[in-house]
Amino acid sequence: MKFAYVGTYPPRECGIGTFTQNLFAAMTNRGKDARKQNEGIVIAMDDQEESYDYSKDVQLTIRQEQQGDYIEAARFINLSGSDICILEHEFGIFGGQNGVYILPLLHRLEIPLIVTLHTVLKTPSYNEKAILKEICKMAAGIVVMTHKAVNFLTEIYDVPSEKIKLIEHGVPDLNFNRAVVKKQFKLESKKILLTFGFISRNKGIETVIRALPSIVAKYPETIYIILGKTHPAVLRHAGEEYRLFLLRLAKNLKLEKHVLFLNEFIDQEELFQYLYASDIYITPYLNEAQITSGTLSYAIGAGAAVISTPYWHAAELLAEGRGLLFDFNNSEELAHILMDLLDHPAKLNSLRDKAFAYGQEITWPKTGMKYYNLAKQILKEHTEQPPKKETILDPLLLPPFFLDHIKRMTDDTGIIQHAKFGIPNLKEGYCLDDNARALLMVLMAYRQMKLPLALELMPIYLSYIHYMQNEDGSFRNFLSFRRDFLDERGSEDSFGRAIWSLGYLLGNAPNDAYYQSAKQIFFDAVPNFEKLQSIRSIANTIIGTSYYLKSNPNDEAINKVLALLTAKLVNQYKQNKTENWHWFEELLAYDNAILPLSLLHAASILNEDDIHNTATESMQFLSDITLKDGYLSLVGNEKWYVKNGTSSMYAQQPLDALAMVLMFHQAFHLTKDKAYLNKLYSSFMWFLGENDMRMCLYDFETKGCCDGLESYGVNRNQGAESTLSYLVAHLTMLQAFDDFYKSDQ
Repeated sequence: MKFAYVGTYPPRECGIGTFTQNLFAAMTNRGKDARKQNEGIVIAMDDQEESYDYSKDVQLTIRQEQQGDYIEAARFINLSGSDICILEHEFGIFGGQNGVYILPLLHRLEIPLIVTLHTVLKTPSYNEKAILKEICKMAAGIVVMTHKAVNFLTEIYDVPSEKIKLIEHGVPDLNFNRAVVKKQFKLESKKILLTFGFISRNKGIETVIRALPSIVAKYPETIYIILGKTHPAVLRHAGEEYRLFLLRLAKNLKLEKHVLFLNEFIDQEELFQYLYASDIYITPYLNEAQITSGTLSYAIGAGAAVISTPYWHAAELLAEGRGLLFDFNNSEELAHILMDLLDHPAKLNSLRDKAFAYGQEITWPKTGMKYYNLAKQILKEHTEQPPKKETILDPLLLPPFFLDHIKRMTDDTGIIQHAKFGIPNLKEGYCLDDNARALLMVLMAYRQMKLPLALELMPIYLSYIHYMQNEDGSFRNFLSFRRDFLDERGSEDSFGRAIWSLGYLLGNAPNDAYYQSAKQIFFDAVPNFEKLQSIRSIANTIIGTSYYLKSNPNDEAINKVLALLTAKLVNQYKQNKTENWHWFEELLAYDNAILPLSLLHAASILNEDDIHNTATESMQFLSDITLKDGYLSLVGNEKWYVKNGTSSMYAQQPLDALAMVLMFHQAFHLTKDKAYLNKLYSSFMWFLGENDMRMCLYDFETKGCCDGLESYGVNRNQGAESTLSYLVAHLTMLQAFDDFYKSDQ
């Protein structure tokens, strides 16, 4: 079997790197039978631009903050001949917000994934929880090292228990004679207390130093060794501030001769020699939130007498007499325990014996075998899995439909344009674009569900559109929260979106009063239709006009206007189309699918082959670019997609996903080709995590939708445009379900 390991790796000084190296060695050298030897490759995480001087085990590196490296790594792993990928996960070693860059790599893997979780947070942030849940969804097996971590995963992250495997942290299979190593270090006449690992404030080393005066008074031969460098992240931001604090504390307590700082990152063999040379090992962490401690596992593996604060891993590992616990920050209690052990060597030896016996059960050869057996089981299940079935549309797969966030964002003037996270940002005021979208959404919601709240909100959005209309039928766009106009004439895009919502209302009015109001606003705006230059404004206006004509097919004047607008768009396409570029412009920018969508609507009214062919051809071109990997990968607004260039991945917007959903729905409506429903479903699932970042944009708590996928992860603001885009897409999905089942009858 061949394994691909993703994680940090020596010579990078990192505990997870050491873990990866040990696991690699344990799994690729399984005992004495060479016939059973496995292969392995390492994809190492770099925290600097220049790579470390790695061993030949490392066949590829990923620069932490270089997004393209993650995609390249996925391609490399898929072509490497590996059977299983094993990820060592810790939020801080991957790039992007909370390590989000690892998700696109995992999503592109074509082999099963095992993930070792070195951290499982009890109170994760929104992003931390979302990222870890997504990793667990993609993983075939999840390894944790404590029962507490198992509980957290099932109760907080909703991970199925059958996916989780508890395999304790491995320890080196090294043994030394205590007397010999003490003599080697010239410590045979000393009582040695030891703490090792990266130094940072959460390690609580000051608690031990404050406990020493009473110990030293009775046992003046006591030395407390603090072995380890300052944590690299701490060093970058705070330098040696904590180490200097500890040095000053030792000096103030007159303990200079009894506290020894060894500012080194040493190899495992030398570390175990120090563990064997020590009398007592101490982990004085300051709080319980430590789910895994490699240093503690090593101490147990060396058969050390261990005293620790009761953080999660220690509480489990030191149970049944394998160690002793003292309360956080409690130097007096620690001093009492230390004195008792030093006064009673038999107790000390009992702790050592129990720790050593347990440590023999978690040596790396045994731990590696457990990982190997898990991998073998997963690979067997993977090969036995039936082929994936075609997507089956099922309304039960969708979250419930809620208008909570829309209600929160709406006052008696209209819908607020932006939000700070889930709270309306009143400073940004209102805009025509969003109130037009809001009107469209509540009209759809009332038509499909008869929601009373949708009917209640309808006149607010309609009256905003009316208030923003100028005497010549054009519209202003922006209004401050104080209801001051912020422009004389809005963008052509906002004009088109207003016409779309008004046209839809004229075809789906809940009562005559709304119909008459919309009709007056719509026809006051008609003289401006032929003046439009922006192709997206033309497209939006075509859609609104088509909705009007579906219920008023004999209006010859508006039919003529529709034909004129459609001809503009078709001519724009023909001017820009080349052999390998079937599009309306020299680039794919924003709200792209709205262009083919509008022609699909126009084709249903005008019945011209040229319009239908242009719509179908441009839709296929856009689909080939955005759905080529089996999920929706939108053109990002960061740099767009210029002809003969590459598509930008970031600043993907919900508005673009909505347009794709609407386009495929209209294509199915015209053709009854069920392949469009599968594409529609894939496009909608962009909102729920089937995207490049593998992150859900719908917030199940606020019932809002996040503003997009950025290079750092999800933009957590939940403005009107994003939430309305999600809700209109959701309603379109529900309509698609109805269309699907009707077509089957």
